[in-house]
Amino acid sequence: MTKRAKSSASKSAAKSKSTPVRKPASSPTQGPVTLTVDIGGTGIKIMLLDASGQPLTERIRALTPTDPTPERVIHAIEELRQLLPQQLANFDRASVGFPGVLKKGVTLEAHNLHPAWAGFPLQETLMEHWKKPVRVANDASIQGYGAIFGKGVELCLTLGTGLGSSLFTNGHLCPGLELAHHPWHKKTYEDYVGMRGLKKYGKKRWNKLLQEAFAQTSQLFNWDFLHIGGGNAKHIKFDLPHNARIVSNEEGLLGGVALWRDQS
Repeated sequence: MTKRAKSSASKSAAKSKSTPVRKPASSPTQGPVTLTVDIGGTGIKIMLLDASGQPLTERIRALTPTDPTPERVIHAIEELRQLLPQQLANFDRASVGFPGVLKKGVTLEAHNLHPAWAGFPLQETLMEHWKKPVRVANDASIQGYGAIFGKGVELCLTLGTGLGSSLFTNGHLCPGLELAHHPWHKKTYEDYVGMRGLKKYGKKRWNKLLQEAFAQTSQLFNWDFLHIGGGNAKHIKFDLPHNARIVSNEEGLLGGVALWRDQS
């Protein structure tokens, strides 16, 4: 990467880095180092984790490229990777969260990115690029791995550009859930509680719709606990039920190690 490109990536990451994250581990544990990547409709984040899932670096973030084709997004990830400490850059494996439906490492759709993602072999492409083992999953699924307690039925919802969702039973992922585009009222959940809904209806109406959505998912899944993440979770102004909580955006990266433990 050229000096100019690296400088551009550094400025982008510095300008868009979010609130402070969990302090990196003072000394790495024995075992594989995992590069964990969170691809979002608004931002891309990366971090290195030790074998126990603790951060070895701070989270580095940059804005998602405009016109986010696979090539542009992968290039942005690589620019961020070049900003990692050189002594830790030689990671052993990678976990990648993607905002859309995936099957066997292939992205089927990405409503908040670009049509070119339909049928794109993301896992295989990154394995060939990095020469490392790679696992890809829905971004809400990885965030869920980092947030769940591992007991009973747990639903994780990510309030971001769209609406991410993942469902777990006793710590195991139920793959394939895509609540965002499920019909609700006259449109879909994402239309009302995603970024579009927040901008269209305003915070007061959005909060009311969100309360309705939480109640509806409780009746649908009978979840024992609800974990709420994503950048728009900060706009929640109502009291959550006793079995619900807001989790840090960092969980979307910290779940990367658990992706290698759960074979479902």
